[in-house]
Amino acid sequence: MARATRAGGLGWTGILLLTVLAAGGTGCREEPRLQDARGRLRLSVERLEFPTAYPGTARVAEVRIHNAGRAPLDVSWSSVDAPFAVLDVLPARVTTAEVPVRVRFEPTAPGAFQALLVGTTSDGGRAEVTLVGQAQAPPECFTPVKCATSTFDLASERCVETPLPDGTACDPGNVCVLDATCQQGRCKGRERTCDDGNACTTDVCHALDGCGAVPAPPCPGDGACQVGTCDPKRGCGLADAPDGTFCGTERGCDVADVCVEGACTRQDPPDRFLCAPATPCQGEGRCKGSVCEQPPAVALTTDWSLDSSALGLGLHDLLVGPRGDVALMGFYTSALLDATSPTPARTRDAGRRCMLWNDRLLCMDLPSDGTVSLVERFTGVPRWTFTLSRERPDIAERTLTLFLARLAVMAPDRLAALFEAYPAGQSRETLCRMYFLVVLDAFGQLVSARELTDPLLSECNHPHPFGVVSDAVGDLYVAFSRTLNVGAPLQPGAPTLLMAFTSDGLPRWRRMEAYNGGELAVVDGRLFSERGTQALDTKDGSVAATLPQVFGRGVATHTVAVPSALGISVGPGDSGAGPLATTLGGYRLPGLEPAWTYSLRQGQVLTSKEMRLARWPDAPGFPPRTVVLASAVDSHRQPWLVGVSARDGREVFQCALDAPFSTGPNLMELAPGALLTMDNATTCGECDPPFAYSQASFRRFPMPGLLPAPEPWPGTFGGPGHDHHEGADH
Repeated sequence: MARATRAGGLGWTGILLLTVLAAGGTGCREEPRLQDARGRLRLSVERLEFPTAYPGTARVAEVRIHNAGRAPLDVSWSSVDAPFAVLDVLPARVTTAEVPVRVRFEPTAPGAFQALLVGTTSDGGRAEVTLVGQAQAPPECFTPVKCATSTFDLASERCVETPLPDGTACDPGNVCVLDATCQQGRCKGRERTCDDGNACTTDVCHALDGCGAVPAPPCPGDGACQVGTCDPKRGCGLADAPDGTFCGTERGCDVADVCVEGACTRQDPPDRFLCAPATPCQGEGRCKGSVCEQPPAVALTTDWSLDSSALGLGLHDLLVGPRGDVALMGFYTSALLDATSPTPARTRDAGRRCMLWNDRLLCMDLPSDGTVSLVERFTGVPRWTFTLSRERPDIAERTLTLFLARLAVMAPDRLAALFEAYPAGQSRETLCRMYFLVVLDAFGQLVSARELTDPLLSECNHPHPFGVVSDAVGDLYVAFSRTLNVGAPLQPGAPTLLMAFTSDGLPRWRRMEAYNGGELAVVDGRLFSERGTQALDTKDGSVAATLPQVFGRGVATHTVAVPSALGISVGPGDSGAGPLATTLGGYRLPGLEPAWTYSLRQGQVLTSKEMRLARWPDAPGFPPRTVVLASAVDSHRQPWLVGVSARDGREVFQCALDAPFSTGPNLMELAPGALLTMDNATTCGECDPPFAYSQASFRRFPMPGLLPAPEPWPGTFGGPGHDHHEGADH
């Protein structure tokens, strides 16, 4: 039998009246059962079912009474017991006019209820209607965010959110926050103080592990012949740079600006004067008479490699820990931990989309669908596992299968997990999707969970989050678009829906763009889309500046954005079969005016959109420079690593790579003193997840002195779960 359901704009009473009126129409065509055929009394329905109610709520319906004969009928009526009640006076005499009577179902406790309303006429006729009602306990309302409660409101019949009073104790999910209480709906407290008594270290507090210390940044010099020094008790100071340190514009072997006793002077440098800095593949230059002599450049060689196809493993992503340890992952496969060591370990369970967070490995759907697991980098032992279906059974009831689409670091104590699901009642072959944005704290505790809704997300063409990024304050940005194919890896279509959220997962703004979906990057309040030309203001989504080309898989410092070159790709099946790319361009932030252009050497072309930002040491006593790393190949198919100054576009070095790349680098990652690459991927790298099912090759090239750059967007976009997060070094 049909049950009344909610409809927009109608309350329960209106819905019931429409339902019963419709049933009455049926009653006119099919004559109801009578106990005595001599009677002419008719009721519009024989069975009246009320929609499910909650104790303390009421449902009202209407029954119409009429006389099918010509003469009036005298009628006596039975009484009905609670929780049913007749609201109108039942007619003692029924003429030819139809009499509407309202009936109420008002339960006081859960249960199934039934009653019989009987009308008996003076000539012995009889008509009856069975009243049926079901009452259930109010549904559980789950806490929407920390420092708020949600209760079921009987009047509106929905969960209503209420902030907890200021001063209510709360769990911040961060050991670095003490005495936390709710303040205007947010869990806040005082910052934990960490001090190791050493002025040459930076005291830090780890959200999971508490106080610690790391080496402090180098003390600054005065930019000329005074270099920075650090004393553990007194802190930073200045000292004379070593005599002969380069300090000005002249650096020849006949005339050079050098430091002498702490002052910059112009001298005729002696033999062995340092006239050219070292590069990763060539030693420093020294003067011999008027000539700056450097040793011949050598190709960079590997000290470790791994071919996952030889191992029969589907590995196609790499992550580098802060100490240089390497983890290799794939799409629903066990991760290879500390892969460069003599005895790598593997996670017991298969997972996907691993990334680094709080010095540990964070993996999706490890060990089962619908979970997020934080595991130790060297052992794979879980620190915690969060399962959405366990924490939110109301979401599980509405979905067929819950699994993860993307992860994004928002802050040391905020993680965004985008859960994807098939709607309940549909098969796994459906292209319809539901998405839930879940925010977790450092201990894997639920901060908030909400369903994401939009007309684009309701289309059954497998809408998917192709881009996820967060900024330095922890706000989150997501790019959804429909997909152009079925099965991983997913290729993005158009348009693109951009959505912005707070660090607690609350909506901020949304915007629709005409281009295909792709990865996102955030730099100092500017949001870049992989396939867009506009930089959006992260405050409200408005257009802040425009590039003359799409951003692609670019990198950025605080002052310069460097888009990836047009016409190249990162993997098979990617778009980019355009003209050969031979230049890179830098654009000044925030207005994106052209800053510089770098051109490769004769015969060279760029081979991949994949770029990274690194730090390379400059002259002794001076801070390292930030370098854009890109890959190229010459006319002899020799692969090269190209380093370009991010500040002005000058070439810092070019180093040949002694490696049999079957493709250009699909991925690049930096470790302290080393470059790691991945190639030989066989599936799309600009889809999602990138390179799914590939069995790639991995290599490590030692480069002493090279360091990852602490810039807002050092890259990389490529891996299936890399930390798409703007660094908070500023």
